[in-house]
Amino acid sequence: MSGAFNLLTPVEIVFGRGQIAQLNDRATQFGSRVLIVHGKSPGRLADIFESLQTVETVQTLSIEKEPAFNTLTAAVERGKALGIDLVIGIGGGSVMDSAKVLAAMLPSQTDLMSHLEVVGDGLPLSAKRLPLILVPTTAGTGAEVTRNAVIDIPEAQRKVSLRDKALLPDLALIDPAMTDHCPRSISLHSGLDAVTQVIEPYLSSRANLFTDMLCKEAIPKGLLALKQLMEAESKEARDALAQVSLFGGLALANSGLGVVHGLAGPLGGLCGAPHGAICGALLPAGIAANRDSVTDPDHRARIDQVIEWIAEVFETKTEQALPRFRRWIVESGLPGLASIGVSEEHVKPACQAAASSSSMKANPVVLSTATIEQVVRHSW
Repeated sequence: MSGAFNLLTPVEIVFGRGQIAQLNDRATQFGSRVLIVHGKSPGRLADIFESLQTVETVQTLSIEKEPAFNTLTAAVERGKALGIDLVIGIGGGSVMDSAKVLAAMLPSQTDLMSHLEVVGDGLPLSAKRLPLILVPTTAGTGAEVTRNAVIDIPEAQRKVSLRDKALLPDLALIDPAMTDHCPRSISLHSGLDAVTQVIEPYLSSRANLFTDMLCKEAIPKGLLALKQLMEAESKEARDALAQVSLFGGLALANSGLGVVHGLAGPLGGLCGAPHGAICGALLPAGIAANRDSVTDPDHRARIDQVIEWIAEVFETKTEQALPRFRRWIVESGLPGLASIGVSEEHVKPACQAAASSSSMKANPVVLSTATIEQVVRHSW
């Protein structure tokens, strides 16, 4: 662990049950012609939209799944014609990522592709983004406090990032009540993503004092809260997972991720499975592969600590912790990668792409492509 670190945070974080009531007043501080980006169906969000009474114009945009390049570029063209001066993203990670892209590209004269990693030129943003407020309705991605937006490029069968510190929002408003009664499968997938995003930064080769402070509390808290939610609806567990998701976003933005996310991006691009489900299916095998491969004693101690936390939450011995965790994930409704659409034809290209991915650069040990492939096969 390094004693030095750089810290990236949004301008303001508001966290707490009932804080969504601030949205109207806060929105008027940033703009009057608002674009609200939301999920497939507004549902209970309709009341929130109607509460924005003091702004001049409210336009809405529905994002049904992870944002695709063509969908976003079309939305940018429509938004420019409307004179939008504030973007609000209310939804899961895909919605918030879409809102980030729109806030960045609506005032820009450049093409989105020129700013994308891997498939584009990776250029920094060329214009000051619009004011941006992000409100998560799932507890998983921590996208409300990260500086990247993941975009699906179907033609390339890849999910790539628009990455710039300007994508950090002006306001991250996290109200755990927005996640209450989230469907069980979404709660499982997003919760496993949240847990992964505090485990991988803790194990990261770039871990530091700040991220450790976040992750040491969040890892056991997130595991326990997710276990409780799979048994019964609980406001306390929802609150805990919302905090873990927030901490994970802050941690990954400041210390990176690892093999699970290194694989999740390519696999998601190839098969279209939900990101959180892929992470959840891969997590036990990813931890095991790092434990078997690592030689640095400090990194090994961190992995062993994570395994101990898992053992405590799932009430088993440490040597049985990862197999027990995998069984619990299966029993909770996520049988493995094959059940969410990963097939044999996806394995080798995903593993090759993962080996050189940005997430893998922070993994505690360099894993061979063969070892990465074992992680996939052990998660089948």
